[in-house]
Amino acid sequence: MIVSVSRRTDIPCRHSEWFMNRIRAGYVVVRNPMNHGQINRIPLSPETVDGIVFWSKDPAPLMPYLKELSDRGYRYYFQFTLTPYGKNLEPGLRDKKEIEDCFRELAREIGRERIIWRYDPVVVNEVLNPAYHKREFARLCRDLQGCMRSITISFVDMYEKRGIGNAAQRSGCPEAGSDALRLREEKLLRPVNKEEMEELAAFFSRTASSMGIPVNACCEEADLSALGVGRAACIDKAVLEEILGGKLRLKPDKGQRKGCGCYESVDIGAYNTCRNGCIYCYANHSLRSLEENLRKADKQGELLVGSVREGEKVRERKAVSCFEGQYELPL
Repeated sequence: MIVSVSRRTDIPCRHSEWFMNRIRAGYVVVRNPMNHGQINRIPLSPETVDGIVFWSKDPAPLMPYLKELSDRGYRYYFQFTLTPYGKNLEPGLRDKKEIEDCFRELAREIGRERIIWRYDPVVVNEVLNPAYHKREFARLCRDLQGCMRSITISFVDMYEKRGIGNAAQRSGCPEAGSDALRLREEKLLRPVNKEEMEELAAFFSRTASSMGIPVNACCEEADLSALGVGRAACIDKAVLEEILGGKLRLKPDKGQRKGCGCYESVDIGAYNTCRNGCIYCYANHSLRSLEENLRKADKQGELLVGSVREGEKVRERKAVSCFEGQYELPL
């Protein structure tokens, strides 16, 4: 079993103590986000968990626990999102220079092979124009050279359920819902057109390949292969097999959106639980839901949010290792 930690919230940054408590307990309880009455108890023993994929914009709070994870027998890699944006787009994150330092520190600790850098999403507007992205992407490639195995890019999606105005609610803006705020957000977020996408994709590929770093695109409908950009698999079977040193019986994840190259995994996160506050994010829907959930969060709890209520049934999820054995080494 592969565990995703997590597409739904930044567990390494915001809930690392809870996660480690679940690792020590050997199981976690997760509500189905599409059906809250469906609750699963998921085993987290090293014998069952073949690999962990961490998703984070700042994994510093988890880093003190990495040795314990390794000593317990867990294998893992990171999807590390680092973008050149300020507080207007990512209000809950600390100074980006400090996060860049964290990126390098993580690479020194676990090795570049276990880090995928996500330059994601690419937001284009009057200020964050193609020239800005070219300058910042090239700088970050230079500054982080030797710290990642590959780069994943994607262009901002205008998720319908987010909507203009909800972004500010998620970051606690007092003007949420105002006409002035909507106008300001419309200037910050807009779809990226075909010409911009192709211009930037070609530049990203050319710049990274000059340093020996492959670039892949996540869930893009456009075929960017002619520009040197491959197709990303964030839950990547090949990467996991390399880390484990053997074959895995994994199937493509049919539950993800069109164009996703991921393999099957179990996500243990919960929506509306992240204080990063990124205005383009799909995982927080409102400040009210966020605050309610965080009030119910318990570092010692089985669930990330709340608890199992009286009368609710918890289903024991059958989970087994997908590991087929070590590679045979040549004599």
